Amino acid sequence: MKPVIQSLAAGFLLGSLVSSGLPARAAETARPNVVFLMVDDMNLFGFLDQQPGMITPAMDRLRENAVTFTQGICNAPSCVPSRASMFSGQYPFATGAYLNGSDPWEKPVMDKVDSLPEQFKVAGYKVWAGGKVFHARIGERRRAAAFDNDPKAGGFGPFVYAEDQLVGKWWGSSAWDGPDSDFPDNVNTDDAVAFLDQEHEEPFLLMLGLWRPHTPFTAPRRFFELYDKDEIPFPPGTWSADDMEDVPAPGKHLSSVWGQRWQQTGADDPELWRQILWGYYACTTFADYNIGRVLEALEKSPYADNTMVVFVSDNGYHVGEKDHFEKSTLWSTSARIPFAVQLPGKRNAGRASAATVGLIDLFPTLMDYCELPAPRQSIDGKSLRPVLEDPDAAWLRPGITVYEEYMFSVTDGSYRYIRYADGKEELYEFATDPFEFTNRANDPVLDYVKAKLRRSMPETWAPSLGGREG
Repeated sequence: MKPVIQSLAAGFLLGSLVSSGLPARAAETARPNVVFLMVDDMNLFGFLDQQPGMITPAMDRLRENAVTFTQGICNAPSCVPSRASMFSGQYPFATGAYLNGSDPWEKPVMDKVDSLPEQFKVAGYKVWAGGKVFHARIGERRRAAAFDNDPKAGGFGPFVYAEDQLVGKWWGSSAWDGPDSDFPDNVNTDDAVAFLDQEHEEPFLLMLGLWRPHTPFTAPRRFFELYDKDEIPFPPGTWSADDMEDVPAPGKHLSSVWGQRWQQTGADDPELWRQILWGYYACTTFADYNIGRVLEALEKSPYADNTMVVFVSDNGYHVGEKDHFEKSTLWSTSARIPFAVQLPGKRNAGRASAATVGLIDLFPTLMDYCELPAPRQSIDGKSLRPVLEDPDAAWLRPGITVYEEYMFSVTDGSYRYIRYADGKEELYEFATDPFEFTNRANDPVLDYVKAKLRRSMPETWAPSLGGREG
């Protein structure tokens, strides 16, 4: 059902209820509340149980209650452009927001773009936010249009080492002995829990953005103590000595976008590599702890039965795959993300869908379920309602991830195709090569696959809004 038609239908229903003597507020609150949980730089280790021994009880429970998208992807493999795409409903090649540091919401291209939280407010929702949401500067006008509170952010700290605030010892994997309140994630989660404990007459959107498991890998000591560092396994299929030999030059450049981190801390120094994994494990479990606090508060609240829960990461994360740490590549490790939606009443609980959905699809999905008015901009995504209501339903749209101008990646769930600005290509077949070791772009047997996936490439690319790699 189109949003305009939905709005008309909602108005008719509201009028009918009022004329029958039922309070108008009852009709308004029939629209679902939304709890929108975002984590930062989380890969699939804990969420899809891809890494043995990772402790994520809250995400485990969420999967039992939600529809999980096993092929969910981000549309840009770094924080700012990913969130700009998600909250505008537009691909990066429509806005030019390709890179971190682009500050898209302060550029003229966004002057006629209504953000997702703004549309919730227009629709009569109370909008509360805390933590890392846009992760880009937004002016006071847009802040007031988007939120009913003054969101606390907080930042990446606390920092065990002062140099962690730059690049320095990001791999230090440092346990923190101070109180939990030293972490912005805990403070913001406290506030989110308090919000759920309050009485709300209007429907609400709660947006909580956690900074973890993003670097620096600092967490309260108890999360490190859950793991024996020396027993943490290296990820399956992580590394092969000749992996990069068939990768074209632009791909090798993206692999080295963070400088020499892999060369300094990778296969040549497995002890330090395992230290990095220890920190990533601890910080992922730390993020899971705060996710669990919100979900538990929701379960105990009067809003539990009429609330959607959206859980996503802004991008994936490498811990050695393709000779790379962190994100900002076009391979699956950067593109694939935790992605789950818990429907009101936990309909289809525990089901999984292999649809190649993206963060771009959340805007139209929430328009659909929450009867939000259409924004001024065109929406590139598609409502997930068909696959949420029937996780086995066909989904014919591929998942598109782009980085910088003319750097394109797409998956149909069976293959990943990458094309760089200079025309160089990569192609990986997941059935025989799930870790993308063998580039088959020059295999004539798969020319038909490349031709099919190339049809998803945009014809035009918006000029870059600037920023930086990484």
